[in-house]
Parts: sequence; C-alpha cells; structure tokens
Amino acid sequence: MKIGIVVGTRPEIIKMSPIIRECRRMGLPYVLIHTGQHYSYAMDGVFFKQLELPPPQYNLNVGSGSHAEQTGKILMGIEPVLLKEQPDVVLVEGDTNTVLAGALASAKLHLRVGHVEAGLRSYDRRMPEEVNRVLTDHCSDFLFAPTTQAEQILREEGISKDKIFVTGNTIVDAVFHSRMLARNHTHVLEDLGLRKQEYFLVTMHRQENVDDVESLQNVLRGLRDVHMKFDLPVVYPVHPRSSKKIKEFGLEVPGVQLVEPMDFLGFLELEQHARVVLTDSGGVQEESCILGTPCVTLRQNTERPETLAVGANLLAGTYPENILNCTTEMFEKKKDWVNPFGDGTSGKKIMNILQEKL
Repeated sequence: MKIGIVVGTRPEIIKMSPIIRECRRMGLPYVLIHTGQHYSYAMDGVFFKQLELPPPQYNLNVGSGSHAEQTGKILMGIEPVLLKEQPDVVLVEGDTNTVLAGALASAKLHLRVGHVEAGLRSYDRRMPEEVNRVLTDHCSDFLFAPTTQAEQILREEGISKDKIFVTGNTIVDAVFHSRMLARNHTHVLEDLGLRKQEYFLVTMHRQENVDDVESLQNVLRGLRDVHMKFDLPVVYPVHPRSSKKIKEFGLEVPGVQLVEPMDFLGFLELEQHARVVLTDSGGVQEESCILGTPCVTLRQNTERPETLAVGANLLAGTYPENILNCTTEMFEKKKDWVNPFGDGTSGKKIMNILQEKL
C-alpha cells in the first residue's frame, strides 16, 4: 500500500504529522506533496523541522493568488505527480484550496481519496472553506470524521455509512506529541515578557474578518476594550494577510501587542498558558479546547460546535461589546470540560482502517 499525503498550510502539516509518523512506524511507502499554499519559511517550513518530519518529496510552490488561480495552479501541478507516483489512496486534511484541488485531481484520475477531518460544517457558504470541505467530502472514498456529530452530518447529506469512519481528530495526537517538545525547545513567554495566565492570546486571519474594514476595526476595538478592562497584555501573532490589511486600512491597535507569526511549538506554549484565547481559526478552537484554555471565537458560527457543547468556547462575532462580554465570561471559566476530539490515537486508527480496506 502506497499513501499519497497532500499538505499546503501550517494546520495541514500539523494535523497530518501523526499520519506521517504512523506511515514511518509501519514501514509503509508514502509520498509527501506540499503545494506551497503557505509559502514563507515562518509560515510552514519550520513546522517540518520542529515536528521532526522529513521534508516533502515534492513542493509545487504555488504561493498566493485568487481562489481560482491558487486552485488551478495546484490542480495543474499535482496531476503529473500523482500520475508518476500512483498512490493507492491520497489523503487530504481540512478545508483549504489545497484540499479541494488535491481531492479533485485524485478523483479525476480515479485514485481513491481519504478526507481527514471530514464532516465539519459552519453552514455559511460565504466562507470559501465551507465550499471546499463540502465538495471534498462528496468526492472522497474514505471520510475520517473526528466526532459522531460530524458523522451524522455526513449521513444526513446522503453519504454512505460504509465510507464514514469516526476516528477522533489528529490534532489531539499532534498536540500531545508537540506539547512535550515545546517544554524543552521554546522560551516564548520569557522572550515576550509574559506570565502564565496573565495575558490574552489573539489570532485572526479569515477573509470575512480582515478584508472588511468595519469587521476588522470592530475586532480591534474589542481587543482594546479587553486590554483596558483587565489591564493585561493582549498578544497578537499577526498573520501576514492581517498585517497587510491593518496597514492598508490605516487602523490603530492600541493595547494590542503585535508580534511576528509564531512557529508551532512557540504558539502552542502561548496557547497553553493564556488566560483566554480569542480567535477566528477553527484549528485554534480545537487546540485551546484540548489544552484546557478558554476560547472566544471571533465569528458568528463555527464548524467546531463540540467546543461550544463542552463549554470550552463562546461565539462572540465581531462587535466590541460582545467580544468584551464573552471574554469576561470566559476569564473566570473553570477548565473542567472533557476534550471531545479523541484520545490521541487518530493517526493509528486511520492507518489501520486503510490497511484493512486496501
């Protein structure tokens, strides 16, 4: 059995790392294809090194561009690689343009597709990620759902139960593995002059938030209000897209400490010891839930409703008053919820299923 593994962004590298390790442990041949959707070393290359992963055999170097341009470049670049390598199954993870293009190219070549983290839905088609994950689910042969709720969503959309496997989420495997590495390899709190439980951590990069001047301005005002009320640092490792838009719109960020994008181990350390995380990232909602850090989501919806159900997360949207109110509620939140995303053996479960079926 030969496995094709397609990644293109930081979250995909992280969430595919347990599968790559399992392939190596089992002695299975695999081909690792990086589309280059995240194209700077700080945003992706460093993660291979920190997570102790081998470099990809192929890098398509597609870079940035419109959704059509990026998806088209990946389709054109990945097809000859798949034709040459002929994997028995191609694994994609998540909801990016890399995921859709990797799945579509494979399906067109009659190669079997496995979608890791299948069945997530925000039910907001304005989000390009929602379109990507729906289409990927419906052209996949193996759908690895992280929870029974995701499984139910897939069944309700008419996908055969024979294609769906509840495995938990590989992010749990990755966080458990990387948390130990972070203790010995990073001093980010000391470097930023922070104390455990005495700062807020922010991430924001989604198109609907940072490309809209009103939404971006509202969130920054909300962060300012959080800083003023609690008199604690608000640390924002700013995504290049967000940094560009803040400058383009001429916005000020009083009370917010803008820092460079973090490598995974450094960011994990910040997440683990923050008082509250404020984010528009689905992956960060998962990570903070697993780490026991209260989360406030800067969106009106989430494709991770399990985090809401267990009490680890609140939806605040982008209005300053709601951001402050939700942060105030989560500030005193007891960290007594149960992680709903599995026991840290998802990578092993996925590979065992593929071995059995193929």
